[in-house]
Amino acid sequence: MKRMLLIILLMSCGATFVTPMFSLYSEYYHLSSLQITILFAIYAVFLLPTLLIVGAKGNIWGLKKVIRISILFSIVSTILLLSNTEAWMLYAGRILEGIAYGAFTGTAVAFLMRHTSPKDTGTALKLSGVTVLVGFGLGPLIAAFMLQYIPVQPLKLPFYILIFFLIISIIILETLSKDIVSPEQKRAKNKISLGVPKKIRSHFWAMSALPIFTVFTLQGIAFALIPIFVKNIIHTSNHFISGLIFFVLLSGSATAQFIPRPNHPITRIRLGILFLLVGTWLIVISGQTSSLPLLWIGVFTQALGGGWTFQNALFFAGKLPEPESRPRVISAFYFVAYIGFIVPVIGVGVLTKFFNLNLALVFLNLFATIIVAYILFYSVKFKRETYSTTVPNQGASR
Repeated sequence: MKRMLLIILLMSCGATFVTPMFSLYSEYYHLSSLQITILFAIYAVFLLPTLLIVGAKGNIWGLKKVIRISILFSIVSTILLLSNTEAWMLYAGRILEGIAYGAFTGTAVAFLMRHTSPKDTGTALKLSGVTVLVGFGLGPLIAAFMLQYIPVQPLKLPFYILIFFLIISIIILETLSKDIVSPEQKRAKNKISLGVPKKIRSHFWAMSALPIFTVFTLQGIAFALIPIFVKNIIHTSNHFISGLIFFVLLSGSATAQFIPRPNHPITRIRLGILFLLVGTWLIVISGQTSSLPLLWIGVFTQALGGGWTFQNALFFAGKLPEPESRPRVISAFYFVAYIGFIVPVIGVGVLTKFFNLNLALVFLNLFATIIVAYILFYSVKFKRETYSTTVPNQGASR
């Protein structure tokens, strides 16, 4: 389990590594705000269909084989970003990274689960979610540190570190046991779709998909705002400060998952989604009032809420389906998550055509508030139907 978690950590670092460099690309290539937005979003645009295809076919192709190919794609992507001399190479690198992480995301968790005993399934799910969040936070932190304090070839040097991470990943992968594909799996013709079994569909969408969509949407809003707030509230252009806040937000979400109480998954996700929403409102208000204390309170509150919501939404995605359906359901989970990742970018871009930034953020937060209200309402039915007699040990909150 530890070796696979390390691979997940290193690949997750790579998924967000380039984030602090967008401002440099804007200056170096004279990219407009629209071109930067496209560069930011094109990663998720290509990640989504890859998740669909690999989620349906990953079992047939072999999970380990898919993971190996995804790491190789990530290496090629990094080489393109490292050696870029023209703007099109940036877009090509982002496209390949989206394909790489799309193939990796659901497959890696499914591979981890397959090599975990049934009694440790909850622990594996928890640790995979924690590892993804820490990796997402470490990527921009490392890159921002190098940009700020080791400004030697800033458009190239960080990617040498990333290539080193990816080479370590593929070496570790080859030490893991071979993934055996049964003749039945090879003959199977899985339909390319989100692949959520009908009998769990309602519960999955309400208690797993919508919560993770909300996490990625609200944290995406925070990611979009933090560089602006660092400049306007903290009054600094230090890259590392933005990277540090990203890390606090995401690693805080990971750390929150180890808080033992409350231990019932539904109580935990209810509180988590509320903290997540409150934290985002505080961050938005901090920008309007130029309040540094409110910004930090908002970041920590959102980190707590995001961690608990991510943890239990992933727990339900792993526990609701039968084992043979798990790779596709987990892929569907991350598919919805990355739609949430795109929403702030597109939503803010469209709304600011008609309103100022502050009002646009208020509209997005109101949209999220409606979703949160629905999740809380549905959780009453979910608890009655699923947890009426026992509270399972999810391995994620004890």
